[in-house]
Amino acid sequence: MYRTVQDFLNDWSDSVQGTLRVLQAVTDEKLGQAIVEGHNTLGWLGWHLANAPVFFMKTLGFDIEPAGEKQPDKAAEIVQAYTRVAEDVKRTVERNLTDEQLVESIQTFAGVVPRGAVLRKLIDHQTHHRGQMTVLLRQAGLPVPGVMGPTKEGN
Repeated sequence: MYRTVQDFLNDWSDSVQGTLRVLQAVTDEKLGQAIVEGHNTLGWLGWHLANAPVFFMKTLGFDIEPAGEKQPDKAAEIVQAYTRVAEDVKRTVERNLTDEQLVESIQTFAGVVPRGAVLRKLIDHQTHHRGQMTVLLRQAGLPVPGVMGPTKEGN
C-alpha cells in the first residue's frame, strides 16, 4: 500500500518503463501469439494493459480516457495508447491525491480498502500481465527485454 503520492509516482514510473520495454518488443506479426489457442494473446494483453488503468482510476473516483474499445492491429498503436493512459494516471494522481487521502479507505469491488492499496493493485496487476507477455515473447521467438533483471538476451 502506498502512503505517499511520491512513493506511488516513483514506482509507477519504473513500472511504466518496464511495461513499455515489453510492449515495444511485440511485432505486428506476433500480436496473435498465445500460449495455446483460445488463451490471451500478446495483442490482447497489451491492449488490456493500455485500458486497465482506467478501471483502477475509476475505482478511485477519477475518469481518464480509455485507450479504446477495439484492439489495434499495429503494435505501435498499442504502445502509443498505453503511453498516453500511463501519463494520464501520473497526471491525475499528481493533481488530485494527497498523502492523507491515500490512507483513507474507500468502497471498492474488493470491499473497503485504502486508496493507496488500490494504487498498489494497479501496479501488481500490470506486473502480472507483463510477466505473461514475457513468456509469450519467448514463445514467439522475440527478444525478451530485461525489466526486473537481465534476460537471456542480456538486456
